[in-house]
Amino acid sequence: MMVGATIVRVPAANWKPEGYVPPVVAQKLISKNDVYVYDALKTPQFWLIWIVLCFNVTAGIGVLGQASAMSQEMFPGKVTVAAAAGFVGLISLFNMGGRFFFWASISDLIGRKNTYFCFFVLGTALYILVPQTGSIGSVGLFVLCFCVILSMYGGGFATVPAYLKDMFGTRYVGAIHGLLLTAWSTAGVLGPVLVNYIREDRIKAGIPKAEAYNTTMYIMAGLLVIGFIANACIKAVHERHHMSADGVAGARG
Repeated sequence: MMVGATIVRVPAANWKPEGYVPPVVAQKLISKNDVYVYDALKTPQFWLIWIVLCFNVTAGIGVLGQASAMSQEMFPGKVTVAAAAGFVGLISLFNMGGRFFFWASISDLIGRKNTYFCFFVLGTALYILVPQTGSIGSVGLFVLCFCVILSMYGGGFATVPAYLKDMFGTRYVGAIHGLLLTAWSTAGVLGPVLVNYIREDRIKAGIPKAEAYNTTMYIMAGLLVIGFIANACIKAVHERHHMSADGVAGARG
């Protein structure tokens, strides 16, 4: 990080890489105007993306923290402690892959909004499927579900800065992204709390440990449905929030 901070430079005004061709997809959601950082907080787009990130992360981070215990409790006698540790390592690789490779590239092709639609539709289906993997005793299907889920958890972090850039322009996207990461902070509390407390409540109610996570999975699916609705409501930022050509904040409209 220190090396990166030392060598990074702000490009010259209007600089573009050689041979650069602007994207041709989802143009109505790719702004050519900048929005001042605190004006961005006044837009519904910021808070809708906040919800989108928060619920996408909540669904992933809660599982990540309990992956080892969940795999052993849902498949007693089939998953050893060593296998559970390997499972955690595997889904961590998919988390990393979702950030570095797959989903970020997909979002360049189909747009950020459509990419999040993929997260929410596919994620909802997979969370609903997870309890069934336990009931039929399919460890392989269980692992596959969470590998895809964790790739989308990582992909959400890779995609959201570009989503903000498309909405609010490039000038203040770093600061806007910093404010948006409060959604991650919220999810970092909400996800583990949902998984841990609901599991404990189910066990106290006499539910077998193998089934104690079922309610949580359905709640996670419900959160992703809310995220889907929030994403569907995102439209281009109104021009009244755009900065003027001379850099005056909120000077248009």
